[in-house]
Amino acid sequence: MTAIDSFNFNGKKAIIRVDFNVPLNKETGAVSDDTRIRGALPTIKKVLADGGCAILMSHMGRPKQNPDPKYSLKQIISAIESNLGTKVQFCDDCMKADAQVAALKPGEVLLLENLRFYEEEEGKPRAEFATDEEKAAAKKELKEKQKEFAKKLASYADVYVNDAFGTAHRAHGSTAVIADYFDESSKMFGFLINSELKAMDKVLNEAQKPFTAIMGGAKVSDKIMIIENLLDRVQNLIIGGGMTYTFIKALGGKIGKSLCEDDKLELAKGLLDKAKAKGVQVYLPVDAVNADDFNAEANTCVSKTNETPDGWMGLDIADESIKTFSEVIANSKTVLWNGPMGVFEMDKFAKGTSAIAHAVAQATANGAFTLIGGGDSVAAINKNKLADKVSYVSTGGGAMLEYMEGKVLPGIKAIRGY
Repeated sequence: MTAIDSFNFNGKKAIIRVDFNVPLNKETGAVSDDTRIRGALPTIKKVLADGGCAILMSHMGRPKQNPDPKYSLKQIISAIESNLGTKVQFCDDCMKADAQVAALKPGEVLLLENLRFYEEEEGKPRAEFATDEEKAAAKKELKEKQKEFAKKLASYADVYVNDAFGTAHRAHGSTAVIADYFDESSKMFGFLINSELKAMDKVLNEAQKPFTAIMGGAKVSDKIMIIENLLDRVQNLIIGGGMTYTFIKALGGKIGKSLCEDDKLELAKGLLDKAKAKGVQVYLPVDAVNADDFNAEANTCVSKTNETPDGWMGLDIADESIKTFSEVIANSKTVLWNGPMGVFEMDKFAKGTSAIAHAVAQATANGAFTLIGGGDSVAAINKNKLADKVSYVSTGGGAMLEYMEGKVLPGIKAIRGY
């Protein structure tokens, strides 16, 4: 596998899959969070500094037609230019870039229009079908068209660089299929994907003990695979967020009208049994901040998590749980955090998540390796202005989860081979 840091792009055209699916301000249309753009800068700058030219390709949102101005990448050109410090040319159709690509000079940058304007990118038909047979035939035909789509993108460049970790778990035209049209010496990961893989492999394969995993979020079903994979690696498992109450109910607790997956009670109990058998210490919240309604102005009360009053729902962890969780994190040498402790978007229910963010930052200061992944956890770290106080903040929510679950990611396999 070719390494980007030792590759010379001089005189070469590099097509780079970036993840510029950035949020836009609904009123102004301006980029409201440029984290993903900044994440791609080292790779782009390496190509330009070597004397190559960069062809950038990305998706944005889930457009249902071609074109769809709402999801045009033209909206983010100024944000890319201000971060990169150079002019960015634009092609308004990713399949019709031949002339602009041919005219590119060393040091120049071309951004292609949203890849998902073409259904070939995702390889999923947008039309409705009367029968399963018709749908299957359409999918098969589209898969062949996807190859041609990827081949066309590949024809623009001498080198393919994948630096979009957030889409690496998808077998899309620009993330996996395109790699087939480059030989081993002409395809590679960018600096961002390399750093993602290094951070995750360190947690999965080289974690110093005690290793603590903090799993939050709404549903047990969303985290079952990663929890099972981590049970062979961690010493401590902290559980928070809405999925707390599936575990609490499985243990016979009273949960009021808190979120609960009733069809996953046996699964939750089974996870606790597996953890015990493997010697993993599981920490469930013992107290919670409850609300009488799911809104920012709701009335609140505090109770034991297994004694939630009727008509109330748990929306955050409370002081005793915060104290215990923070002590466990403080004594850890490796920490993985995925998922909030409560509905932190509402200030009334943000205390627990903020406390965990600060505890993870303090553990980092004490020498622990800390990895933050998943959109909500990243948002919580950023909200508390602690992104530079932890070891690594992953850019890929779903991709990170699947990698940590032990799955093979198509975008990674296409270059690394596994």
